[in-house]
This record gives sequence, structure tokens and C-alpha cells, in this order.
Amino acid sequence: MNIQIRIAMEKDIPQLSNLMTQYIVDFYQRPRPDEEALRQLIQHIQCNPSSGLQFVAEQNGKLIGFATLYFAFSTLQLKRTAILNDLFVVPDARGKKAGEQLFRACLSYIREKGFAYMTWETAKDNHAAQSLYSKMGGAVSDWLVYEMV
Repeated sequence: MNIQIRIAMEKDIPQLSNLMTQYIVDFYQRPRPDEEALRQLIQHIQCNPSSGLQFVAEQNGKLIGFATLYFAFSTLQLKRTAILNDLFVVPDARGKKAGEQLFRACLSYIREKGFAYMTWETAKDNHAAQSLYSKMGGAVSDWLVYEMV
């Protein structure tokens, strides 16, 4: 399977929007996002590289997956950090290493840029993602994550 991993570009927005909608609606069973808001999020990331970036997996001119990194800072380490918030591969391409390639691209990026670390977030019932993260050498953090809505 010849898969190219690269940073998302403006030309990718239509296909990337479709992938992100599949991720939100089909995978996580959430309501369909507002298309304009989703497009604006992708454009924001592309136009503000200090806030994050997206990698895409492409095969034969078609996007088959994506990963989203959001950037923050570690006060304790005085360096930038990254949150791998999204990693998605279309069902047809799963099991063919596209997810691992996306993950490795994210990890290589943060290492090359001197980030303190990368955290990975996934739903507690997303066992496939948890398995991938463990396989890639990740460990469950000692830190607890709280959400306020």
C-alpha cells in the first residue's frame, strides 16, 4: 500500500472536511458538524501554524486519513508541547499501517522541532486507539484530565 504522509494544505480542505465529518459522525457518533465551522477550523490551523497542524495520509490522490496536533506549552519544561487530539483512517485503509505512519509523522515532527512531549487523547472506550498508542510506546500518564463544560 503506497501511502504518502504530509502536512495538510489548502487544496486538501474539501477532502479533509469529509474525513473529519466521518470521524465525528460515523466513528464517534456525534452530530454532524456545521460545514462552515469545520472548514474555518481547518483554515485556522493552516493559517496559524503556532496553534497546531494536520497531517494527512494520501493514496492515489485521495485522502484516507488525518492526524491533528494542537500546540501548547509546558511551564515545568519551558518548551512547547503537542496534543495528538485526532487520528483517523477510513475503514477501508485500517490495518494497513496508515495510522502508524500518521502517528510516526506526528512524533517525528515534535522531536525535530524540540517539543517537550506529545500527549495523546482518545475516548476511554476507543480501544483501537489505545492499542495503537501502547504499540507505539505510549504510556498512560500520571496526570488526570478534567473537563469543564
